[in-house]
Amino acid sequence: MAEQTTPIDPAGPPPGDPAHGIPAPPAAGDRQVIRDALGVGIAVGLSGFAFGATAAGAGLTVAQACALSLLVFTGASQFALVGALAAGGNPFTAAAGAFFLGARNAFYGLRLSQLLALPRAARPLAAHWVIDESSAVALAQRGGRHTRLGFFVTGATLYVLWNVTTLLGALGAEAIGDTGAWGLDAAGPAVFLALLAPMVRTARERVTAAAAVLLGLGLLPVLPGGVPVLVAALAAPAVLWAEGRRRPRPSEESPR
Repeated sequence: MAEQTTPIDPAGPPPGDPAHGIPAPPAAGDRQVIRDALGVGIAVGLSGFAFGATAAGAGLTVAQACALSLLVFTGASQFALVGALAAGGNPFTAAAGAFFLGARNAFYGLRLSQLLALPRAARPLAAHWVIDESSAVALAQRGGRHTRLGFFVTGATLYVLWNVTTLLGALGAEAIGDTGAWGLDAAGPAVFLALLAPMVRTARERVTAAAAVLLGLGLLPVLPGGVPVLVAALAAPAVLWAEGRRRPRPSEESPR
């Protein structure tokens, strides 16, 4: 009996054809990562207009507003700082609240340092770009190459655009008039909450978030500006302590 053979296509299988077990070329994956990173960087970077205008409305000069974006570069902390100053809070209290709010980036860095595996010379630059958006894009990737690509494209896009729009927002604050009347001071926190909301998945995280909101809003009328943010940070250890109290001790567990 004659041996049956499958006709051979002289052109060969198309690149990235799953039917032939050939993976898609890396360039296709790179383009998708860059698209996602640019989308996040541009969307969030435009809120620098709001920060620049809000900072100018809080009494900061254009140079001070730009220095915050260049050197601090963590939107939620920047908005917290100028918001506390605008409310008449003590500068040291306002700075402390912004510092503790920005401390979350250190925890992102602990995870990203393992995934990015950067040379020592590149680490200071990378550390400055460890923020919510760059961390979210990087951690959503699979493989070190795409993780690094997503991180740096998001970080570079957002850093450049955030600083340019901060300058333009601060310069245009006088033309806008009362920045509070436009609600621009809420733009930064709104963006931060939109990024944070999908990460709140477990019951513990939901309870912690709810407790922080109640503490922050409940103490806002009675404490100086910037202090409610510091107190709201106590929600996390309080929830962990309460959860630990509910767990039975090993001596109280029934024997198997």
